[in-house]
Amino acid sequence: MKKVYLDNASTTQLRPEVVQEMSKVLLEAYGNPSSTHSFGRNAKSILELSRKAIAKQLNASSQEIIFTSCGTEANNWILRSTVKDLGVKRIVTSKIEHHAVLFTVQALQNEFEIQVDYVEIKPNGEIDITDLVDLLSQDIKTLVSLMHVNNEIGTVLDLVKVGRICQQHNSLFHSDMVQSIGKTEIDLQILPVDFMVASAHKFHGPKGIGFAFVRKNSGIQPFFYGGDQEKGLRPGTEAVHQIAGMAKALELSYTNLDSEKNHISDLKNYLISQLEVEFPNFEINGTQEGFYTIVNILLPFSEDKSSMILFHLDMKGIAVSRGSACQSGSVRPSHVLAELLSSEDLKKPSLRISFSHFNAKEDLGLLIEGLKSI
Repeated sequence: MKKVYLDNASTTQLRPEVVQEMSKVLLEAYGNPSSTHSFGRNAKSILELSRKAIAKQLNASSQEIIFTSCGTEANNWILRSTVKDLGVKRIVTSKIEHHAVLFTVQALQNEFEIQVDYVEIKPNGEIDITDLVDLLSQDIKTLVSLMHVNNEIGTVLDLVKVGRICQQHNSLFHSDMVQSIGKTEIDLQILPVDFMVASAHKFHGPKGIGFAFVRKNSGIQPFFYGGDQEKGLRPGTEAVHQIAGMAKALELSYTNLDSEKNHISDLKNYLISQLEVEFPNFEINGTQEGFYTIVNILLPFSEDKSSMILFHLDMKGIAVSRGSACQSGSVRPSHVLAELLSSEDLKKPSLRISFSHFNAKEDLGLLIEGLKSI
């Protein structure tokens, strides 16, 4: 049985070159990068070259790239420090953010009694920019936290427009860019963001490593304390092999961006065309024009098939999801879809299908056949 992986918004397959790079570093550069002997200096050199390589891909300064264990840690750190250390009294976010942001904001609201406002969401899942402007008209020290690409429905935020609005209202701007880094060009000299986060396993790198972009002179303070690693902002011995793997993965993602983007876009369009033939009453949650790696579909199936649809597809070797993998064990409906769908549609099966360059049209044919058999 051919296995079909269409859950790339959850995690991605490692590129072979990344495995080779990590294996080499694990075997040859095992020194502690904080040590002053040659073993440590060698590891430190790999660490800093990786940082420079990542910064170069995003047109940032290397000192603005701070390594973390993942996007969740980076989100927690930045949100907490803006409140605790930078005097933010209010956070403006949306109800369709990743839980790494939503739950952190809720915790900060309880702990610091900050004001939290949720910007309105349009029926297609896009942020209502007019409402955002209205919210920012209040004269209060504010952080805006809005993700670039929604991880469940693929809607895309206009970072330049939102960033400029934040600047006009003297508000800080943080964006969870986990789904977009490595999949679309990012120029941090042009984009008016103060903070952003990324995670290597979303762009064919290893799990357990990510990074934050923290604009120079932000004043942000560490999340926890220990050594002087990462300029004292993120203590703990760096995972050099994972960092080197992340840098390699990002380099390859941008080297191959155009060809892989075209390939994946073709796959998405092909899937939609096949769904229109086989399931003419299906609907897209969000917009068809959303990010090219994700499509979230509402299927015209009866309610009783909702709970078993993933199981049936998995039995056929097909991996898709109903929403964020971070809550995949939950029986509750997606908090993102709950903001968009009626109570009746929410009971019907929705699937998130997310692609990578490793996928082929054959995979989508098997998915269609799998759905037809349910």
